Order: sequence, then C-alpha cells, then structure tokens
Amino acid sequence: MNEICLIQNSGELQILEQLSEFSKVAVIVDENSLKHCYPQIKEHLPKHYCIQIKSGEEHKNLNTCIEIWQKLTELKFDRKSAVVNLGGGVVGDMGGFCAATYKRGMKFWQIPTTILAQVDASIGGKLGIDFETYKNHIGLFQNPEKVILYPGFVSTLPEREIKSGYAEVIKHALINDSKEWEIISKLNIHEADWFEIIKQSYAVKKHVVEKDPKELGIRKLLNFGHTIGHAVESYLIEDSKRKILHGEAVAMGIVCEAYLSYKKSTLSNDSFQEINNYIQKLYPKVSLSKNEISQLYPIMLQDKKNENEKISFILLKEIGQASYNNYLNWDEIVESIEFYLDQ
Repeated sequence: MNEICLIQNSGELQILEQLSEFSKVAVIVDENSLKHCYPQIKEHLPKHYCIQIKSGEEHKNLNTCIEIWQKLTELKFDRKSAVVNLGGGVVGDMGGFCAATYKRGMKFWQIPTTILAQVDASIGGKLGIDFETYKNHIGLFQNPEKVILYPGFVSTLPEREIKSGYAEVIKHALINDSKEWEIISKLNIHEADWFEIIKQSYAVKKHVVEKDPKELGIRKLLNFGHTIGHAVESYLIEDSKRKILHGEAVAMGIVCEAYLSYKKSTLSNDSFQEINNYIQKLYPKVSLSKNEISQLYPIMLQDKKNENEKISFILLKEIGQASYNNYLNWDEIVESIEFYLDQ
C-alpha cells in the first residue's frame, strides 16, 4: 500500500507540487471533474496536459482506454512520466489501468472526487474496465504512488452521487465496524461531517486490503452487496431510462444479501430489519420486474468470487462481522430479490 494523504483544507493541495519530479504529467478528467474539481488543483500542478474522457460507467471500456493510450503516445509520454486521475471511480479505475499497462507501467496518482471513490475505489490498487456486460472484467492489481483524499470535493456533488457513494460507507460499517454503524444509522447525511466519515470508512478498506492485497481471503468481504448489486447494475447499464448508479445497485444488494444472511440464520431478524429499514429510507426502489430476475443469472455466474460455477456471497454474521465463500443456490438468490421487490 502506497501513501494515502487525507487533507482537510485546500492549502494542503500543495502536495501536488511533488509531481514536478516526473518527466511529464497528464491529468485525466471527465466533463464533471474538469468543471468542478480541476480549478481547485490547477494552481498546484506543475506543467501538465489534460486528457478528457466521458463520464459514466458505460464509457469504462476498451474504446476509451484506446483514446487515453493514443493521447499518451501522441504526447510522447515515457515510463518516467505520471498520470493523475481526477474523478470518480470510472476515471480512477480506467486511468489507473491505462497507466499501469502503458509501456508496461508508469506511475499514477489517484485524486478521487466522489465519496464512493474516496472511501473505496481509489484504495487498494484494483484497476479495471468493463467488458461486454461484465463489471471490471478486465484488469489488474497495481497500487498508485499516492492517493489524495480531499473531502472538500464532496460539496461539488449532486445529492444522488452523495447517496451513491454513501452506500460504500454503509457497507464498510456493516462488515467491519459496528460502532460506526451505530453512528451512521442515526445520521442525517445532509448534516454529515464528511471528513470524519471518509476518515473512518477508508480506514476499514485500507485495513482489509493491507492484510489481503490480492483478494485471496478476507478482502472478499469488501464485496458485500456487490454480487447482486453488480449484476443489476450491469443488466440495466444500457437502459437509459432505468440505468442506476453503482451505489444504488450496492444498496439493493445490501438488502438482498442481508436477507440471505438472515435466512441462513447468521444474522438476527432485528439486525436485518434495522439494515433494511435504513436502506429503504435512503434509496429509491430499483426498477426491476420479477420476470427479469432470470436475466441476472448469467451475469452472476461471471462474478470474480465464484468457484466451479458456484455463486459466492458475503454474508453477515452480525452487524460489524461478515464471512466469505458462502455458496448459495439460485432459488435462494431469487427469493432475496423477490423480497426486495415486494416491499
């Protein structure tokens, strides 16, 4: 794990001046981070080039990578150059993937601008792109040289993006931090101290990935809510009217997988109801019909946690403790999704 810097005020962004040690610097942005976040860091950057890509999960693919690699090649970037990824999870995942594979690898910094990226996507060196309908299907592990966490960027986000990122905060508390759950389960997110929330939440991710950097064991716990969540997100990604954000899909997945935890007698009914009520209060119902549930099966079969075509789940033992490598049958999975849809 390389250096993670959590900073409280914009003056501390002077740390970006350290980028002057590289031969060339490229800042990868999307239209949102270019407009709202780039102006806050521009004065602290050495001479650099901006590479703009389109926002949205639907653009996290090989075609966009080709655009980035072509631009780096045209600008004659070498292995002593660096990439700075300024944006949410899509920019960080894809920008890091392109940097880690360009000329067999160049250094990159992550400057995540969304809550989701600050507490989760930028920590731990997972890099990847989507392939066909499968999330993060092509990728690798490579840590950034630095991660700069600046909660000041949260003020640039619309409420929907804030709630999306907050789903990962909820996940971290449920799998590893019962005390934090007690705090956030009573929280009005409009009055949140994002510095403290991000500090607490990213510490969970950091602790887990330091113990298991290549996801051979306990790092799998970080996928709680994602087996079902990723499948639903992937299924809806090309439907412009029903497309959902990553955190919205994870929130649905948390309800379904907490339900499975309860049904498998590892989680008490009281704890399950507490989780379910909190999620239902915060997030709108995902638009999915029961007739479409079967379409999720082939997507779940491609989940990276699976073994021998058995679908693997993270289940809660109690709030703050979870287990991995729980293989469930399709009927159980369908029951959990139907429970979510019937509420």
